[in-house]
Amino acid sequence: MNGFEKWALGLTTATTAITGLGLFITKYLMQTDDPWAVINHPLQPWFLKAHILVAPALIFALGMIAARHAWPYLKTGLRSGLRSGIVTTLVTVPMVLSGHLIQIITAPGWLKGIAVLHIATAFLFTATLVGHRLRVRWRRRGERLQAASAVAESARPT
Repeated sequence: MNGFEKWALGLTTATTAITGLGLFITKYLMQTDDPWAVINHPLQPWFLKAHILVAPALIFALGMIAARHAWPYLKTGLRSGLRSGIVTTLVTVPMVLSGHLIQIITAPGWLKGIAVLHIATAFLFTATLVGHRLRVRWRRRGERLQAASAVAESARPT
């Protein structure tokens, strides 16, 4: 991945996760005293609108990463970060689909189930993506240290 791709994926993931978390907190964890209130907190509609605005940018970044990073890695058979990358990719599909379905489903039972699926997969996506980035970073750091150690060992006089 180049710098722009890392930046785009990181920024869109962070903003989508923050707005989603804000929406979750204001919608499900807060209560209003007004029995006629439609929303639980004044920021709830703002979090929803922001989440709906930034999520397509995340989907764009994911498409860019799929085409230029994930697919080439799968084709070459490189093992570094393969399992965590596959898990992240598999969680992405139900997260994106459920996010779209939330906006069009009106049946309360289905809507609740899809919302639970979306929240769960979004949490898993964020956690696995962070885990994937850290795992690859640690592995590469270990490889650099091992290479530096080998160079130092070969330069040592006998």
